[in-house]
Amino acid sequence: MSMVEAYFQLKARRTNVRTEVVAGLTTFLTMAYIIFVNPTVLSQAGMDKNALIAVTCLATAVVTIIAGVFANAPIAMAPGMGLNAFFTYTLVLGNKVEWQTALGIVFMSGFFFLLLTLVGLRKKLVEAIPPGLISAISVGIGLFITFIGLVNLGIVVNNEETLVGQGPLTTKVLIGLAGLLVMLFLEMKRIKGALLIGIMFSTLLAVAFGYVQKPAEFISLHIDIRPVALHLDIWAALKWSMFGSIFSLMFMDMFDSIGTLVACCHEAKLVDEHGRIKGLDRLLNIDALATMIGALFGTSTTTSYIESAAGIEEGGRTGLTSVVNGALFLLALLFVPIIGIVPIYATAPALIMVGLFMMKEVRNIDFGNLEEGFPAFIIIVMIALCYSISAGLAFGFVSYTLIKTAAGRARQVKPTMWIIACLSLVFLSADKLGDLLKCLK
Repeated sequence: MSMVEAYFQLKARRTNVRTEVVAGLTTFLTMAYIIFVNPTVLSQAGMDKNALIAVTCLATAVVTIIAGVFANAPIAMAPGMGLNAFFTYTLVLGNKVEWQTALGIVFMSGFFFLLLTLVGLRKKLVEAIPPGLISAISVGIGLFITFIGLVNLGIVVNNEETLVGQGPLTTKVLIGLAGLLVMLFLEMKRIKGALLIGIMFSTLLAVAFGYVQKPAEFISLHIDIRPVALHLDIWAALKWSMFGSIFSLMFMDMFDSIGTLVACCHEAKLVDEHGRIKGLDRLLNIDALATMIGALFGTSTTTSYIESAAGIEEGGRTGLTSVVNGALFLLALLFVPIIGIVPIYATAPALIMVGLFMMKEVRNIDFGNLEEGFPAFIIIVMIALCYSISAGLAFGFVSYTLIKTAAGRARQVKPTMWIIACLSLVFLSADKLGDLLKCLK
């Protein structure tokens, strides 16, 4: 038995090197769209796109390999969809926060996530919030991402009379829609890498119609992440007004990670005789550290990826799957010039598709029970219409406690949930706190 087989316990988990390599390649193809989409989203915050492409590849490779080596799990980690939208559209463009400060917020959210896991409070937080509201967060973010994708594609545009309206069907819009159709067709045929292929198809069409120039070089060994790496401003992120955003990011990352890890680890048979996931706390610690590492590199919250399930379906059962996947992301660093020419309307369909995938959680919400159905509905609607994930969460948590109280079931609300609701109320009224303090004086 080789050292690799012994370290990753391949025989014990009934797998082999060939199966793990194929599984790693499958996971890479399924999630490689993030190399194109994440830089497109974050560059709108004023960050250097080419540096972001390199950082996305590098951060994903490093944290995925760490998960493989230290947790021996076939789990991939990368900058999360929805979390990058929160970074750009809520923090930077919405709240007018400098992107350097936003990176500091990301770092602190990872730090608090790690702290909660280490001291054992994570479990209490998760148990305090009803499953229906957790599902609503995923649905709301899915709707939010879809809306962003439609705007980036050009189908939805600003309208002074109705706020939003339908945009004209230009050639660029049609190119994006062609890529969306390719993605849908390939997904229906269950072909791996559907989103990646769709992005590449739209980009080739854009080149053919002359909207995008061919890169000066196809492969480059010059990798420069200095424009975004180590630019996080932690001190600015520690202002009182930023704590609502820190905890919003922490909640989103926590729920996203737990949901992904539970689903993937059960599918990979990484559970004991009682159905508990082996090494869950270690994986969550790595997830929290991944967020902090990502912020240092210069990207938004890094989290566990549900696309890991694709590799698990191909037989991936150990961390070797993650190591292979991470190595492929390192290899992708060579192709930064090619990735850099991909236009925004080519990546927009991927946002729409990811939004579709996240909307599937709606089936876990009981809208017949208004005590949980209405707060869930509020979370979904307010995330999309307020263009703010944190505002949607706050409105949902506050409405949940108010409805339970009005129904005479305040005792059913767990103490931790009351604390979350109070913090949410403070977040929603943060702009009025200054005036209130002046009145008290």
